[in-house]
Amino acid sequence: MTLATLSTLSFADVRRHLLARDEIALIDLREEHPFAQAHPLWAANLPLDLIARDAGRRIPRRDTLVVLYGEQDGVDRVPAAAERFAALGYTNVHALEGGLDGWRAAGGELFRDVNVPSKSFGELVEHERHTPSLSAQEVKALIDAKADVVVLDARRFDEYRTMSIPSATSVPGAELVLRARALAPDPKTRIIVNCAGRTRSIIGTQSLVNAGLPNPVAALRNGTIGWKLAGQVLDTNASRHAPAVDEDRRAEAQAGARAVAEQAGVHWIALDALGTLASPSRTVYRFDVRTPEEYAAGHLPGFASAPGGQLVQETDHAVPVRGARIVLADDDGVRAPMTASWLAQMGWEVYVVDPSLPASAWRETGAPAVAHSVGAQRYRRPYEGTDAPPEAMQAYLDWEFGLVEQLARDGTHHFQVTLIPNAPGSFM
Repeated sequence: MTLATLSTLSFADVRRHLLARDEIALIDLREEHPFAQAHPLWAANLPLDLIARDAGRRIPRRDTLVVLYGEQDGVDRVPAAAERFAALGYTNVHALEGGLDGWRAAGGELFRDVNVPSKSFGELVEHERHTPSLSAQEVKALIDAKADVVVLDARRFDEYRTMSIPSATSVPGAELVLRARALAPDPKTRIIVNCAGRTRSIIGTQSLVNAGLPNPVAALRNGTIGWKLAGQVLDTNASRHAPAVDEDRRAEAQAGARAVAEQAGVHWIALDALGTLASPSRTVYRFDVRTPEEYAAGHLPGFASAPGGQLVQETDHAVPVRGARIVLADDDGVRAPMTASWLAQMGWEVYVVDPSLPASAWRETGAPAVAHSVGAQRYRRPYEGTDAPPEAMQAYLDWEFGLVEQLARDGTHHFQVTLIPNAPGSFM
């Protein structure tokens, strides 16, 4: 297949599909570093050299509308990519007319960094729900004074191990509503949620508020970036995990999670009814949102591992087909509904499998597949590691602060931040 024989779709065509909520995969074929410099909101990064390995998993329906673009080092990658997609059996592949330059010339909004849909959604949540937060200096003063406060780190455990707020416990995002009551059983205990930057701490904090936790809750404003910019010291190699959850606390968490999910428009479905979601024209992603360790010990057949907090953080990678259906599963009735509540507010059609399943249903075992891989040029996040330059960290924060305005200019997001009855504030 050559560029001359490959049909094209214009910026206006792609935008029309996005606004209509049609299924579409807009694929950026460059390596991750150039992708992070500029791309459309709903572009998913799939470098040319990873198509053969990853396309089938990430774009499972072979007649999905796929739109390709990506010039790198003076070479248009679209013809080679189109050939590789065709060899895999994809039948509805097009080139973006004019590529990225054509998108820009047509007035299309361009975004920097990675995981932009999730990060911009997090900023919108804080903007509309006024998610409570405390500065690094305020949190440090509470810790130094030995106040009645617990710090919960909402990142992946490996990120937490690399650097963490002193005294913090690892509670990755989807675990927060399930486990926070065990870590702060006294409703007067203040809970601080942190991540590396902003998104996961905003979503984590608002999750606890939405689910009706009685404790005062706040995000650590700007996460470990804010902590470092304030000149404060981070711990390394921490290993604190949340304790097991008793049945009473689990029941409280279930009730809160279900109410939040229902308010957000999440659907429930029986495991034996999943076949009703499939059709020749619809893509269905199935994810197990528990921890990788739980997944490896036993999971539902056909479900991929996607811990809930990271799924909300990395929707562009996990679900590159905008307009697809998403089905989530857990075995506790908390993590899947909470994760689903956020995905629904991001404009996805989301279903949760009824968790009342026999133990035999979780029969497949084995470690999860690689959740996120990149090509040769990985983009270095300004918030990772312990040696990021202060100017890069500040520039990253300044960029995040402008995302709500960018969303408004782009206009294709379909985000709807829901007013949750348990939460204070008003819908805007």
